[in-house]
Amino acid sequence: MDRRETETEFGTTIVGLVADGGVVLASDRRASAGGMVSSKRAKKVFEVGDRAGLAFTGAVSGAQALVSRLDNEVRLYELRRDRRMPVDALASLAGNVMRGERFGVQHLLGGVDADGPRLYGFDAGGAALEHAFAADGSGGPTAYGLLEAEYAEGMPLDAARSLAARAVAAACERDLASGNGLRVATFTGEGTDVAVYDDPAVVAS
Repeated sequence: MDRRETETEFGTTIVGLVADGGVVLASDRRASAGGMVSSKRAKKVFEVGDRAGLAFTGAVSGAQALVSRLDNEVRLYELRRDRRMPVDALASLAGNVMRGERFGVQHLLGGVDADGPRLYGFDAGGAALEHAFAADGSGGPTAYGLLEAEYAEGMPLDAARSLAARAVAAACERDLASGNGLRVATFTGEGTDVAVYDDPAVVAS
């Protein structure tokens, strides 16, 4: 994989946090191809089912295919069993799908079920690893610095949204492949809220 391919696939910032009663997934909105900004409105956080979602770094087409596959499996599971798919089962499904096909993405998966909020990251082999907070993409190391310093277990959702926004904003200050605003999704037992902002400071304040 040459430098251009690496930058095209993984130039972004995504973060996820487990909070009191929910999970927050956030990303910047810039898509890059080598040294060029190819989009300022890229969607990097997707809903999966009614109370879960996926934030991705990598190929947009691969992310769309993965999300479509997972969403269809969730709907089928719930139709057959008349109950919601647990988040750990969804994470296992995502890992199995990743091992079977090459999507060209790295992602964070979060959601809420009867056992509470859960957040998972995935290694290169598709193994699901549970986290309280996580970051990925080219801006991930910068975002991790703020998350490590300020994350607190059981923090309120509003505080988690603010921290996610500040982590993405910090990454955008240092990472050329991250920028152009914020997309933030909040998953709770009541459902999903997704919002887009031109300036992360609106949420970070």
